[in-house]
Amino acid sequence: MSNALAAPATIAFIGLGQMGLPMARRLIAAGFSVRGADPAEAARAALVEAGGSAFSAAKQAVAGADAVITMLPTGRIVREALLGPGGAAAALSEGTPVIDMSSSAPTDTVSLAAELSPMGLVLLDAPVSGGVKRAIDGSLAIMVGGPAEAVERVRPVLEAMGKSIFATGPIGSGHAMKALNNYVSAAGLIAACEALLVGGRFGLAPDTIVDVLNASTGRNNSTEVKMKPFIISEAYNSGFSLALMAKDLHIAADLAEHLELPLPQIQAVATLWEEAKAELPAQADHTEIHRHLKALADGGKTG
Repeated sequence: MSNALAAPATIAFIGLGQMGLPMARRLIAAGFSVRGADPAEAARAALVEAGGSAFSAAKQAVAGADAVITMLPTGRIVREALLGPGGAAAALSEGTPVIDMSSSAPTDTVSLAAELSPMGLVLLDAPVSGGVKRAIDGSLAIMVGGPAEAVERVRPVLEAMGKSIFATGPIGSGHAMKALNNYVSAAGLIAACEALLVGGRFGLAPDTIVDVLNASTGRNNSTEVKMKPFIISEAYNSGFSLALMAKDLHIAADLAEHLELPLPQIQAVATLWEEAKAELPAQADHTEIHRHLKALADGGKTG
């Protein structure tokens, strides 16, 4: 790892949203020089306050960068930021690693890597799991796909933001793993919510249901960390949006279809979340899937 990108290397961070900003702060805390890009003035100001520099355009932020990180809502927006009019890729030196930490479709990631390759740029896909809380404390799980040598080169950068770094294989494999992880998580959340609704109708206390699940084989991430603070309480404020979960599930279902795997549950789960997205407010938290399921149980539409 003699060519590893250790601090104080300069990292351009494109996308300073709910996840991106705390991740960029972790890089600054680890000694990296961070040049951020975001259209939101408040996000740029927050990065500057943390010790970074910030720009409204990605092309400005990547000047002199040793590596580029994108943390944006969709793969389409990632591609636009890199290769669209005034895109950042043209301003990068040959050999600069580009790390897409967004949740993108793996097939689109493979195509983007092929477009960047003639420019001498190596794309890595490194989506994350753990939510805002783990972005803040630097304990994210990071799934990274791409050439092994490039993965090792950027490992110190990833370790500044995550506790568990998994090299998943070829380009696109990180995004595939992220979508599949969120599918399993979403399926577990649906099961836990349905158990709560059925048990509640029968007369079981919600806390009792969750306590028994957590002491038994039904235990999962949702029963352990979501049911009491966000769902039973009806706070619905976990910090991860329902729309983003629905997007990741659509990616997972599309991947199964692309691979000609007619699996019934992955498609059914993706469809259920799309229906919930249509019924709930645009900014709904993903834990509000419980509200949608409750409305179905009650025979009406989500309010």
